[in-house]
Amino acid sequence: MKKRAGKRKLLPRILRQVALVLGGTLLLLATLSVLLVLLFRVVNPPTTAFMLQHSWQAWGNEELAAPRREWIDWDDISPHMRLAVVAAEDQLFPHHRGFDFDSIAAAVADYRDGGRLRGASTISQQVAKNLFLSPRRSLVRKGVEAWFTVLIEQFWGKRRILEVYLNVARFGPEVYGVEAASQQYFNKPAAQLQPAEAALLAAVLPSPNRFRVDAPSDHVRSRQIWIQRQMQSLGGTAYLGAL
Repeated sequence: MKKRAGKRKLLPRILRQVALVLGGTLLLLATLSVLLVLLFRVVNPPTTAFMLQHSWQAWGNEELAAPRREWIDWDDISPHMRLAVVAAEDQLFPHHRGFDFDSIAAAVADYRDGGRLRGASTISQQVAKNLFLSPRRSLVRKGVEAWFTVLIEQFWGKRRILEVYLNVARFGPEVYGVEAASQQYFNKPAAQLQPAEAALLAAVLPSPNRFRVDAPSDHVRSRQIWIQRQMQSLGGTAYLGAL
């Protein structure tokens, strides 16, 4: 009887210790994530989780080139390029707090009605995913992505979020960031991009492995035209003037 009583007392003690270890680990990870986001508020990220994965895959693979990127600041990015990605990816970007719940609800409803599961990620969510996480989809990853999205929105501000996005987004198989893309495809700095060029770059963002800037399909061209129309409908570059 005494042995059974001892076991009953030991089990709760072990569970409390496990809970303390897990809680301490989560608190440490949360603290580190906050510090990392605060750091990148003022320090330009030297790389991203997506670029690191690309580099790993390219190592020892002669058919896959290493990632190319050149960081540029906000003032060196064409206002047309800033507007193009917002028009293409997240038109409510200046107004939401990191999540577009109407788009999420619409995507879920379409999926329930038999449609394909489409993305409803905001630019803020895409920055969180590209910087810190794996492209693999899972509920855990989406939860961590949401956490980083909240931190980014809280500590960075919209201008910094868009600046980082344009420097980490993938525009081609090994091309990351708008400066590398502009030099690669138009032989000019990103500051000189015109509306049609900016719209073409934004048109490939959903799938830069499949869609090509240098050999645009009919679908990419139609998407480019749609993006240019959306840029005009939003009121031109003045739409982002308050960022």
